[in-house]
Formats: sequence, structure tokens, C-alpha cells
Amino acid sequence: MRNKTDRNDARGIAQLVRLGWFRRVFVKSDEAQRTRMLLVSRSHLLGKSQDIENCIRGSLKVFGLRIGVITKRGFEGRVLELVASDPSLIAIVEPLLRARRTIVEAFERLDRLCIQLARRDPICRRLMTVPGVGVIVALTYVTGVDAPERFRRSRDVGAHFGLTPKRYSSGQIDYDGRISRCGDEMVRTALYQAAHVLMHHGRWSSLRSWAMRIAKRRSVKLAKVALARKLAVVMHRMWCDGTDFRWSDGHDSDVLNAAA
Repeated sequence: MRNKTDRNDARGIAQLVRLGWFRRVFVKSDEAQRTRMLLVSRSHLLGKSQDIENCIRGSLKVFGLRIGVITKRGFEGRVLELVASDPSLIAIVEPLLRARRTIVEAFERLDRLCIQLARRDPICRRLMTVPGVGVIVALTYVTGVDAPERFRRSRDVGAHFGLTPKRYSSGQIDYDGRISRCGDEMVRTALYQAAHVLMHHGRWSSLRSWAMRIAKRRSVKLAKVALARKLAVVMHRMWCDGTDFRWSDGHDSDVLNAAA
């Protein structure tokens, strides 16, 4: 309140607090904050290694040296092979490769920590039974929700993470716009990535069938967004019910109906 120096403002705020005309902000647990720090650090290191790779690719391209499609582990060897006959390029590239090597090693350590954490957490293991949901998506979702009981309905989770469309209504105008993009961007991105994997890889499921029907009727991008919202709802219900995703006996269809 130190920025509120006006007496009337201070009195108004005191009245709001006294009468309860405010919404309490949910404070995440210490465990969730630590896990989120791990995920953010991992993502940051991944981005830095990709920045160095792109820098090397762009620099060598000027000299007609193209790295091409290569695995992460084969990247350094390919670069050294291309610049082997040019000492000046070697002198420039080697420090970048050394920095990349250090960053990749640090990234792999954090990645192993994420895997260990997900394997120890029964909630993450349960969520990972959903097609398209892996270690990072499960951990990101768990840290984003933290306390599932704070949502009265599972379908509220999609709106909380900004995966529902905005509503424009004024006079004779009444239509839905783009998604709101409110809430946790990291969770929203993770759910969208999971939706992409579910639609293009792995076994067929009711979730995938539902998304494919939307893609045929509207567009693939819109279907992925809708599927991301559906995943948020389904995962919350599984978390609350304490049940794994089952591929048989119509369980996934039941969840879809409940999440609609």
C-alpha cells in the first residue's frame, strides 16, 4: 500500500477489504514454485543452445557451408568437418561450440531431474497415461494447477489458462473471437504441444477422433487449440477422480462427454 498516498484511496481500499469485495489470489505451494523454476531453467538452457546453433548455421551459410539436417549429438562434428580447412573459421567457431557443449550438458542434467521428479510423482504418472502427454507437459500442468480443488468444475480449467474464445457482445453484435490467452502461458503452450503430438503421432483414440472431426470441419490449427482445452479439462478430471486414462471400455469417450 506504500504507493497509495491519497487518504480517500486508502479509505476505499480499507472498505473493500472490510466488506470482502475482493477475490483472493491463489498462492502456489513451495513445491510447485521449485518445480516451475526447474522447468523455466531447462527451457532457458534449451533456447540458448538453439540460439548458438542458429548463429553458427547463419554464419557458415555466408561462406557457402551448409550444415543441413543433423541430430543434436552430430551437430558439433558436422560443424568441425565443414570448417576443418579454414583456420580462421575454426578459431571463431570453437568458442561457440564450447559454450554450446557446456549449455547442453547443463540442459541434460536438468532434463534428468525433470524425468526423476515426474517418475516419483503419482499425479504426473497418472497424467502421462493421456496420449500426447509426456514428462514436461505433465510437470508443467501440475505446477500450473497445483491445487485442483480450487476449480469448481473441470471445464473452468480451460478458461483459466486462456484456451476459451473471447466474447464480443454489444447491441446487435454477438460473436466469439480468438482465444483469450489469459493465465499461464507456459501451461497453454505445453497443452498445445501435447495436442499437436496427439493429433499426429501414436495410437488412435476418441480424443484424436474428436479433434480430427474439428480439423475437417474448420482447420487444423483451431482443432489443436480445441484439443488443448479438452486436454486441460480431461487431465483435471482424472486428477480429481484419481483414475488413469484407459483406452478400452469407452472411458475416454466418457471423459470427452464430461469435458464437452
